[in-house]
Amino acid sequence: MQGTVSVLTQIKEDAVATPVDRLVAATAPDMARVNELILSRAQSHVDMVPELARYLIDSGGKRLRPMLTVASAMLFGKGTGNAINFAAAVEFMHNATLLHDDVVDESDMRRGKPAARMIWGNKASILVGDFLLGQAFMMMVETGDIVSLGVLSSASAVMAEGEVLQLAKTGDVSTSPADYSEVIRAKTAVLFEAACQVGAISGGADTAGRQALSQYGLELGIAFQLVDDVLDYGGQAGTLGKNTGDDLREGKMTLPVILALAEGTAEERETITTALGDPDATADQVSAVVAIMNRYRALSRTLDQARVHARAAQRALEALPASDMQTLLADVVEYSVSRAY
Repeated sequence: MQGTVSVLTQIKEDAVATPVDRLVAATAPDMARVNELILSRAQSHVDMVPELARYLIDSGGKRLRPMLTVASAMLFGKGTGNAINFAAAVEFMHNATLLHDDVVDESDMRRGKPAARMIWGNKASILVGDFLLGQAFMMMVETGDIVSLGVLSSASAVMAEGEVLQLAKTGDVSTSPADYSEVIRAKTAVLFEAACQVGAISGGADTAGRQALSQYGLELGIAFQLVDDVLDYGGQAGTLGKNTGDDLREGKMTLPVILALAEGTAEERETITTALGDPDATADQVSAVVAIMNRYRALSRTLDQARVHARAAQRALEALPASDMQTLLADVVEYSVSRAY
């Protein structure tokens, strides 16, 4: 614990580093072990498996979810060491979802690089995603922690439901804000929630501490996805790792689209629905849709919702004793929302 406090004290005054940079520094020793485990479990005697898995694993993601698992364990500091296995399992679950999503969405890019399906094909992407899920559950079982295994197993099932719900709502202009909320809770926020909860359990948290980190993760995950859905209509392709407007071209009923459709004129709704789900929608068409969104403050209102959930995440942490790690986790929430500005 003393080493952890020392590291946090050294980095918290760094005015240049973002909160996520500081989280990377604070969790570096344990994340080195997580990364080693990830690389070892991506191995297989079938050459295509480690090739494709390593391509995705090495493609530049910050590994925020496993870092949250490690940080949640560090926050309580009375753990068994199982956080390493759970963090690696969380990352494998996340990467498996990305492989599957890119096939479903017919995505060409992932994290600024060609999606794995563009190199190895859809079939290989699906099967290697299944391999990663299998490895994730093996790492969970090895801990012998049946409670945490239940948390992550449940999250896996809910995430799949969320993806199916999103697929069912693709291009459906009757999709409501409540439908959208259920999609992002299931497909994104539940894994954040589970990552934080199993970290807290691994760190020896009591029931109140576990509940606080669970709520923190859920609210952070919702805020994170709301911001991502705004950035799709205004971010830089290099930052997003995909092309601006791809959600529109894929027919995804995100909150900015839902709000704009609800308030736009018949002509404006026609402009939106013509581009919605059209993989060949031009940059000019996307710009026209963004202009409509701005006219009705659809993007800024979506960010308002992100801030509501961000504040809820920070309030969840207030139930815990004050500490450098608690402050850092609160700062991570603030930074996650500020990405849109």
